[in-house]
Amino acid sequence: MTATRILDGLERSEATGAEADSVARLGFLEWAFGLEGEVTPAKARAALVSAEAQGPESDAACAFVVFLRQATRPMTGGARRGRRRALH
Repeated sequence: MTATRILDGLERSEATGAEADSVARLGFLEWAFGLEGEVTPAKARAALVSAEAQGPESDAACAFVVFLRQATRPMTGGARRGRRRALH
C-alpha cells in the first residue's frame, strides 16, 4: 500500500497519544512490508514528497510522517555493537 493511501486512512483516525503512535507504527509497517524490494532511505524520502505528508493533521498521520523521516536516515553499525555488549 502506498504512503498516500495510509496517510489518508490515518487522517481519519481520532487516536491520540500512545494510541496514535501505535496506529502510525502499524501503518508504517504496512507501508514498509508492502514495498517492492528493500526498504531504503530513498524510498522513505520519496514517500515524504507527497502532498499528504507535507501537512498531516491528525496525531496518527503526524506520527507516521515522523516514522518516515526517521527511515530516511541510514543505519549505522554502532548500535549493533552496543547491543552485543549489553547482551554479554
